Amino acid sequence: MDQARSGGRQALLRALPAVNDVLALESLAQAKSEAGHALAVQAVRGTLDRVRHALIAGERDTPPTPEELASLVRQALAAGGRPACRHVINATGVIIHTGLGRAVLPEAALRAIAEEARGYCLLETERETGRRGERGLAVTRLLRELTGAEAALVVNNNAAATLLCLNGMARGREVIVSRGQLVEIGGSFRIPEILAQSGARLREVGTTNKTRLADYEAAISDDTALLLRVHTSNFKIVGFTEQASLAELVELGNRNFIPVMDDIGSGALIDLSPFSFPDEPSAPASIREGADLVCASGDKLLGGCQAGLILGREELVSELRHSPLYRALRVDKLALIVLETTLRLYLDPATLLEANPTLRMIAEPLEACARRAARMARAIRRTCPPADVVVGGSHAQIGSGSLPGERLPTKVVAVRLPDLTADELARRLRLAEPAVFSRIRDDRVLLDAKTVLPGEATAIGEAFRHLT
Repeated sequence: MDQARSGGRQALLRALPAVNDVLALESLAQAKSEAGHALAVQAVRGTLDRVRHALIAGERDTPPTPEELASLVRQALAAGGRPACRHVINATGVIIHTGLGRAVLPEAALRAIAEEARGYCLLETERETGRRGERGLAVTRLLRELTGAEAALVVNNNAAATLLCLNGMARGREVIVSRGQLVEIGGSFRIPEILAQSGARLREVGTTNKTRLADYEAAISDDTALLLRVHTSNFKIVGFTEQASLAELVELGNRNFIPVMDDIGSGALIDLSPFSFPDEPSAPASIREGADLVCASGDKLLGGCQAGLILGREELVSELRHSPLYRALRVDKLALIVLETTLRLYLDPATLLEANPTLRMIAEPLEACARRAARMARAIRRTCPPADVVVGGSHAQIGSGSLPGERLPTKVVAVRLPDLTADELARRLRLAEPAVFSRIRDDRVLLDAKTVLPGEATAIGEAFRHLT
């Protein structure tokens, strides 16, 4: 029977047309003319390879018709003509989705990129004197105003901020950290490894679930350069737990003339307790409690682009600014434009939640999700009548290691299509234009309204139009 099956597959493979035969299809003439011969050949070869693999794997039991082949080649040409880092619809319910670009940029930031980065821009030149000035001065001024820090510095992500601070403050000396805070940030990037790369030496204290102030105090020696607190933003330890507070560490550091660094990770600039997240630290709160240096991300709860923020005492930040490592880690003009525009939104608390997409999604009431879910369901039923569509309740997540375990009430559209598994439907949605990313539960594809942006409900309906 296996031999017969193998013979059948070979017959199917022999039935596939040659590359030149596909190129000669009249229905491909316009697409071939627009793309050019070389790209058309590449698209045909890639399409035939994918069909061949599907036949061998048993995912198909018939060769494609000429019309289907032409359609697949046109899709390949359309996809190949667009950037790999392209717009997609995030219907996963994960607000800060690392795989899909983390925070959605505010419209004001997108306009600023188009307007200010079209040609040359004032990156490091003073208008008054025409001389070279400080890069990112407007951003650091805004950070000082919004957080109360004496000084600020921006590098390319929070891992870089942590690395620069440890290298500048503790190279060749000890940094005291609780064992419960030796986190893996992501992508196998761990706090002990960052410490080692910086040239500092790790001094672990306490236990995973309990580290008291006395543990830090007992570990202090003449070799101690820094007390480091790391916010465990991507996991929670619950139950029999205890950690020294930042205020206690600051008081201990002051008594022993040792700086305290607070790596808050997710980068909140406002108090999130009104949204039922009382335990998330904010940069202004850390500065008020006396941390000498604070590090945070720019593309998580702040709602901007990838960046690492360093805030703190003037003499310490100034030393980091003059480090040779800083030049390797600094950000470019596009990041500075986005950060400045995003930070300016925080100057007007009355409009901040609406203007900042990340904060808007976090604060959005369930009723707004329900309305958007209803629009998505209507669009899918209109464009794909065979679909079984149900609107129900679920929970969304913040994502990217922010507020672990916290869930936000949301509404989802659960979809099932005849003759398609949930995995296959999700795959076809990812390959649609625009691509739609979803999640699966109980053999249904779930489209979470929490992360579907205004105006995208209709686009989701169009993605379903061409699935079957």
